[in-house]
Amino acid sequence: MTKENEINATGWNLDNSYARLPKLMFTSLKPTAVQSPKLIILNEPLALTLGLNLQELGSKDGVAVLAGNQVPEGSSPLAQAYAGHQFGHFAMLGDGRALLLGEQITPQGERVDIQLKGSGRTPYSRGGDGRAALGPMLREYIISEAMHALGIATTRSLAVVTTGESVFRETALPGAILTRVAASHLRVGTFQYVANWGSVEDLRALADYTLQRHFPEVDDVENPYLSLLKEVIKRQAGLIANWQLVGFIHGVMNTDNMVLSGETIDYGPCAFMDIYDPATVFSSIDVQGRYAYGNQPSIAGWNLARFAETLLPLLHVNEEQAVNIAQEAISNFTELYNCNWLTGMRRKLGLFNEEPKDESLIEDLLSMMKKYRADYTNTFRALTFDRLEDTALFGTKEFSQWLELWHARLGRQQEPQASSHQLMRNSNPAIIPRNHRVEAALDSAVKHGDYSVMEKLLKVLSSPYAHSPEQEDYSALPELSTQPYRTFCGT
Repeated sequence: MTKENEINATGWNLDNSYARLPKLMFTSLKPTAVQSPKLIILNEPLALTLGLNLQELGSKDGVAVLAGNQVPEGSSPLAQAYAGHQFGHFAMLGDGRALLLGEQITPQGERVDIQLKGSGRTPYSRGGDGRAALGPMLREYIISEAMHALGIATTRSLAVVTTGESVFRETALPGAILTRVAASHLRVGTFQYVANWGSVEDLRALADYTLQRHFPEVDDVENPYLSLLKEVIKRQAGLIANWQLVGFIHGVMNTDNMVLSGETIDYGPCAFMDIYDPATVFSSIDVQGRYAYGNQPSIAGWNLARFAETLLPLLHVNEEQAVNIAQEAISNFTELYNCNWLTGMRRKLGLFNEEPKDESLIEDLLSMMKKYRADYTNTFRALTFDRLEDTALFGTKEFSQWLELWHARLGRQQEPQASSHQLMRNSNPAIIPRNHRVEAALDSAVKHGDYSVMEKLLKVLSSPYAHSPEQEDYSALPELSTQPYRTFCGT
């Protein structure tokens, strides 16, 4: 059997539709080979969904593909060009340490990007080494798979391999490559790049491609580019609401980190909130709190406005009318977000129907949680299982009054109490990737080569709504610290 056939036996079924777009949008190049790749973790359920053979994928040649030492049959590797507003400042960017191997056509007929992250320098590396450290790649694996289990749209992680080489940040760190699976890597920043450095026809080609790939059902309407804008707004409204409902803080909501498919992407300085506080920031570089938990909905709206600006030449031949069309579409984001968030919050409180005072009931609970420094996830968990003594709100007069209002609200529903309880079980996770648990897993893996801590964590995170006894320890809060928890981009 030839090398090519061996690689194909793995199940790669790649197309390269992105490579057929105008050439300014990418640079074709191969990954940079590494010394001694070793498979650290493989997402077997995801691999099977992609139509990949586990035995072949874990073989020497299979791992060589995951490390960038071999290119699978049908692959035309490329680095994508894009721009973006980073903390509000516009910059030319691009895949500085990642390559798109191609688009896997799954047995179900779905098309997904296969990208190597940490695969070497590209023309967009901006002075970087194009490599990635093991810790951040494992972090993305853990958090992205946890998000998937929570039912939140996300890119996923197929595998992590170590390279046998060191990367140098503040110290020497073990190098690694992550294989990311995404609906696509089409970003707001992709459109910003083409709008700034391409022609209107280039922009139209990109918009048509995006419609065909993600929104084929709206391709034949009177104004398909307005439909594109509206569909992206709709997906982002749902995504950000889902982040807020589980206390997820992305940490770096630059426009290049907003993908048009509506998936969560780029798990750099992200983290989940423990104590409820809208001002919570974890990222070490977000010194002004631009991307704080409470700011995420408004930042999403700001990013979408930047996307709308790129579409102006396609929305109408008259610029003033194009601006009016875009503004009207963007103005719907807040209402769409609020609708998604309120619906989700009602479910977290076991509410099936709508009443005018529901929002104030929810806001009063959140206000108390902030005042008494209550844990976000565990407070809803305590309400779900009537373990009120487990929350910091227990024993306060405000909470007692709130409980009376909540119980009265539940009593006005037609659905029985058992149905409300089940709705809350399905809407309030027993477990999230607690920051101290993630750090413990990474520390054990990176410093000691022990992956058992991470494997156990991944197992309990895979069923967040199971509310099983083994999840109890993983729901505990960390010990009090005088230093705030900080995350880092890991680039």
